[in-house]
Amino acid sequence: MRLHRIIPVLLYRNGSIVRSQQFERHFKIGDEMQQMQRYMDWDADEVVYLDISQPNTTTPNLLSQLPKISQNCFAPLSVGGNIHTLEDIEDYLHAGADRVILGSVAVDRPNFIDQAAHRFGSQAIIVSVDYRALSQTGYSVFTKNGSILSEKNIISWVDELHQRGVGEILLHSIDRDGMGGGYDLELISVLNQETSVPIIACGGASSYHHFIEAINHGASAVAASNIFGFKELAYANTKAALAGAELPIRF
Repeated sequence: MRLHRIIPVLLYRNGSIVRSQQFERHFKIGDEMQQMQRYMDWDADEVVYLDISQPNTTTPNLLSQLPKISQNCFAPLSVGGNIHTLEDIEDYLHAGADRVILGSVAVDRPNFIDQAAHRFGSQAIIVSVDYRALSQTGYSVFTKNGSILSEKNIISWVDELHQRGVGEILLHSIDRDGMGGGYDLELISVLNQETSVPIIACGGASSYHHFIEAINHGASAVAASNIFGFKELAYANTKAALAGAELPIRF
C-alpha cells in the first residue's frame, strides 16, 4: 500500500527563510535552522528546501548552509535551486541532500534530465513544474521563479518527464501559491490519469481538508509552506485529519 507523505517546504532567499505569494511577494519568517527544527520536533515525513535567492547576492547560498542543515535533519531531505550542471547535483548530494529538485534547467535543457537520472538514479531526481492557468493557452509552464513563460504545455511536458525517467514531479501552482484557496484539484486529477510518475501537490493549502482533497484527487504526496510555518500544531493536525479520512499515511 502506498503511504502518502506530508512535506513541509522551506523557501530560502538571500540568507533567510521566507513565505511567498504567487512567487512574487516574499516575507521573512526566520532562519534555515530555526524553521527546520520545528519539523524535526514534529517528525516530518520529508523536508524540502528551495533556494529562490536573487542572483549575485552576497548572502550565503543554500549549498553553503546544507551541511549544517543535513546534520540536524533526520528526515529525507530534498533540495532545489541554482542547479545547472551534474556537478551541482553532486555537490548537493555530497552536502547531505537525499534528492534534488530540478526547475528551469529541466525546461531549458530536457536532455539534462536523462543525464541526471542515468548518473544518480531516477529516485534522486524530482522536477518542479511551476505553472499558471492562462485562458488563451490553458496550463502553461514557467521558469526562472515563475517570471518567464516557456513553450511547454503542461500535459505534454509531464508526459515527457515520464519518458525521461524522473522519479517524482513537484506540481507547483504559481497562481495558488500563498493564497490559501486550496490545491488545483482539476489538474491533479488530469495528471494522475496521464502519468504513473508520483505527483507532489504544492500551492494553496490553508486547511487540513485541502490535503485530503489533493490526495483523493490523485496526489501521491502533499507539500505546503505557509500553513506549517504559522500554525504551531499544523503538522500533527494534518496527519490526524488524513488518518481520520482513512488515508494511508506514515506515522
